Amino acid sequence: MASGNISLTERQAVLLTVAFYMFSTCAMVLANKYALNAMPVAWLLLWCQMAIAVLLLKVTEAFGVLRMPQINLVTAKALIPLITINVLGLGVNTLCLIYVDTSFYQVARGLVLPFTVIFAYAFLRQSSSKTVLIACFIVFCGFYTGVTSDINVSSLGVFFGIVSSITTSLHAIVIKQSLSAVNNSSIDLVYYNNLLSFIVITPIILFSGEISAVSEHYAQEGSAVLHKFFFGVILTGVLGFMVNLAGFLQISKTSPTTHMISGAVRGVLQTFLGYMVFSEVITFGRMAGIVLILAGGALYTWAKDQEMRANTKPTYIPMTQQDIDEEDQDGHKA
Repeated sequence: MASGNISLTERQAVLLTVAFYMFSTCAMVLANKYALNAMPVAWLLLWCQMAIAVLLLKVTEAFGVLRMPQINLVTAKALIPLITINVLGLGVNTLCLIYVDTSFYQVARGLVLPFTVIFAYAFLRQSSSKTVLIACFIVFCGFYTGVTSDINVSSLGVFFGIVSSITTSLHAIVIKQSLSAVNNSSIDLVYYNNLLSFIVITPIILFSGEISAVSEHYAQEGSAVLHKFFFGVILTGVLGFMVNLAGFLQISKTSPTTHMISGAVRGVLQTFLGYMVFSEVITFGRMAGIVLILAGGALYTWAKDQEMRANTKPTYIPMTQQDIDEEDQDGHKA
């Protein structure tokens, strides 16, 4: 009876973790779109988000929840590739969201899986099975269907979506290489990533002309637009911190397969939330593209799960006294 209670608690913990991840990531995209609709200043929004994330990390340290690392110049230099990819990725993600609807965001960034497979082979020499390649082809068909069937799609938004897919794919590879620089501490990496990205984005704001854009919006529309934007900034800053925490929790509490499946479900929720919150139009072509992208992702998840099962060596359990005697003599069961 006790074991049943423990099992139920574990299942509840997994469900809550996955729900927390999906809620925070969906809310993050919607809050970003809300702030960008008020003022399309992508780099300023990111700069504020980084500042809030660093502040909240420091607050958790002050309350003894987490411990932040001391900034080390050698470590910071080792993380330059990660910071570069992170800043570029966040920038194009946000710029993509300026030019496309939240319901089309899933399609615009739909090539993450094919680029991940390509870069895994190019940089890590990881070959892929035929099933994985078929999954990538289905995803590409979904991207092509969604982009070509929607007459109102922004070419610039699609371009930023493709670059975002590239940076997202590279980000996973760079993270693996960067963890060794922080003694494999995910929390240390999150802190370095947010703080150094905040520093790098600061001069970008100064040269992007976004400060002047804020002044122009204020002169034309008054303080209401500033209130709307900064409310969105605070909301996205808090949600950004939650996304970092949610991703860490989900990866630690669930399997990679569950993580990918929840990401696919999140894409569907994000699409329909965009439709309901911002009254966006979901065309048949757009929906067909999303379905194909998710189908390709589901096939990829299944294929990788089968590969992991095949590569897992079954545990040998002696069943008879003769088995035990033979194991004692040989040291192992042949």
